[in-house]
Amino acid sequence: MNVNQFPDRIIEINQEQYLYFGGTAYLGLPTNKAFQELVVKNILKWGTTYGSSRNANIKVTAYENGETFLANYIKAAAVVTVSSGMLAGKLAIDELKKQTDTFFHFDDIHTAIQTNNSLPVFIDGKINSRLLDEKEEKITILMDAVPSFETNPIDLNILREIPKHKEVTLLIDESHSLGILGKNGCGIYSDINLPIKRKIMVSSLGKAFGLTGGVIASDTTFINQIKKSEIYGSAAGMNPAFVQTLADASEIYPKQHQKLVENLSYIDHKIIKEDSIKFDKNYPLIYLKDKNIINVLQANKIIIASFKYKQNADNLNRVVVTANHTKEDLDKLITILSSKNT
Repeated sequence: MNVNQFPDRIIEINQEQYLYFGGTAYLGLPTNKAFQELVVKNILKWGTTYGSSRNANIKVTAYENGETFLANYIKAAAVVTVSSGMLAGKLAIDELKKQTDTFFHFDDIHTAIQTNNSLPVFIDGKINSRLLDEKEEKITILMDAVPSFETNPIDLNILREIPKHKEVTLLIDESHSLGILGKNGCGIYSDINLPIKRKIMVSSLGKAFGLTGGVIASDTTFINQIKKSEIYGSAAGMNPAFVQTLADASEIYPKQHQKLVENLSYIDHKIIKEDSIKFDKNYPLIYLKDKNIINVLQANKIIIASFKYKQNADNLNRVVVTANHTKEDLDKLITILSSKNT
């Protein structure tokens, strides 16, 4: 389906209006007027792009402003922004390859943090025995904060079983939790308190945060290692107008997060809990197991996200709730989902 405008809560297809519950603009920022005005103001000041290395002799202060905001928001010692979430993941992985003997991964991690020869954390539902053996080594564990098809963050307590002679680094992709989970949408990074050497967070900023770019957050030592890497020095940075907007929008993000929280609470109080619907009041995705529901919704002028997450897999059908949806929008959705399951 092709559309000729940003797909916000309402989209037009073949001159007909539909409610839209798809995309990843969880905080509803791409069409938020106050947010747009900040972006435009910063483009007028900083230009449409800045194609220079971050390590060049001229330093653009927009980066310091935006990165200071993000470090405080995420509650990390240090952060660095890059041009995309994918690059954030690849930069972190490349640096970790220099420091890691063996990689392990949770199921269905995003391509951005995948690496060859990584071993699964779980085998047949049990923790991999390689994580428990007597070998002294440096290991890195890769995970999405909230995996695809799930509505809750991964329970990391299993990692407490790893013996102390394993030096553990945890790399978390928060592209679908930053801006959503945690206080004011700070994500899960700050709440992770495990007996490990280091935790690192990578995330796209093009989802909840509404700006094309990516972020890496960790301790100061690791972030400085990223800044010294060849790929980081060779790449242009995130658009400085966008990075400055992060700082300038510091009061908008929690307000939009509160609207999202209220929408999810409203759904939780009204929706009929059924096995065919996977929903949690803290997360803006509703997974639908009934393959026919997409047609029922479309017949009622509602479009949801439906696509193949992997080749040769069934379509992933999910409802995406944003801060911009009205109570009337939610009522219509809930009525159809409830009637389908009664």
